[in-house]
Amino acid sequence: MATGTRPADVVIVGGGIVGLATAHRLLEARPDLDVQVLEAEDRVGAHQSSRNSGVLHAGLYYAPGSDKARWAVAGKAQLERFCADHGVRVARTGKVVVATDRSELPALRALTERARTNGVDVEELDVDGLRRHEPHVHGVAGLRSPGTAVTDFGEVTRVLAGVVGAAGGLVRTSTRVLDLVERPGRVRVATTTGDLEARAVVTCAGLQADRLAAMTGSPPTERIVPFRGSWLRLRPELAHLVRGNIYPVPTGGGLPFLGVHLTRRIDGEVWIGPNAVLAGARSGASPWSVDRRDAAATARFRGTWKLAARHLGIGVGELWRDRYLHATIRAVQRYVPTIGVDDVARGPWGVRAQLVDRDGNLVDDFVVRASDRVLHVLNAPSPAATASLAIGADLRDRVLGRLGRGTG
Repeated sequence: MATGTRPADVVIVGGGIVGLATAHRLLEARPDLDVQVLEAEDRVGAHQSSRNSGVLHAGLYYAPGSDKARWAVAGKAQLERFCADHGVRVARTGKVVVATDRSELPALRALTERARTNGVDVEELDVDGLRRHEPHVHGVAGLRSPGTAVTDFGEVTRVLAGVVGAAGGLVRTSTRVLDLVERPGRVRVATTTGDLEARAVVTCAGLQADRLAAMTGSPPTERIVPFRGSWLRLRPELAHLVRGNIYPVPTGGGLPFLGVHLTRRIDGEVWIGPNAVLAGARSGASPWSVDRRDAAATARFRGTWKLAARHLGIGVGELWRDRYLHATIRAVQRYVPTIGVDDVARGPWGVRAQLVDRDGNLVDDFVVRASDRVLHVLNAPSPAATASLAIGADLRDRVLGRLGRGTG
């Protein structure tokens, strides 16, 4: 739609699972709206939406009262219903969090209380209970979340794109946004395939979120710092060693990473990981790709250096495990000792968008910044895929409030 014609009602920048869930929620509530989704890649869900282990998180980890806790619990139920309605496979394989020695018991008890505060069904396990659910796990105690499930979020994203199209929305791939300019009652959206106007814009740009936000005013003080995560694949004949999801007790330390864990995916494969290593590119052809612009942005940001100084030991450990399989397997053997280095092969990888503030803190919750006509999803960490429909409903309500202010 060229400038000068009737503006679209809503333009959503980003054809990942959150952007498409938002488009779906808008059209579900207002089928009359002209909703357009712009995706820079040649297909939807090319990045974080399809490069993950597929876990539908029940919500046990997240701080009570946070958007993560609220949206994960509601969003999981909504996404399971959506998958059932559209023929996307979901398997409730459950999750077991394993304490390998007694020093981890206080953290495990704290996690139990947090889960129950969030309304998540959990079961405390003794040694016999651990072995009943995961016979090859060794530990002194555990916590089981029977509602944790797995699915294929890439497939969910593709199905959402089809649902949006069937409802009258337009999903435009190979369309990169170059600029956003707010005007009274309108936003001009400049793209590689032509300019258009919209009454409201939602950016769900993941790894480019801070750059999109900078287009409509002062750049955010936080920045996206890319972290690469890589998985190992367990040999198929050993997949029986893992029935569901096996996680260590979270170590905390100010980092929102859950440690090396094992996931039996919807296709029956078992993945081990991911780790978290500072990436040289926000997107690239290989795990070690370096993009000069991305690397320079990371290096110039003072929050990167403060983060590195504060967590140097953890960062070195993650890098060591990334380079040497023996190091990763030693971490896994703490709770699944029968898995050896010859039992795994290097598997998929992806880059995670992590918002970092100027003091070097990794922002742990969802962040949405708003101007008059634009909503920027600045941080959408895990469990964003699980919570996507709940996030989309929240963004829908904010957008409809803006459209209700008049056509300008």
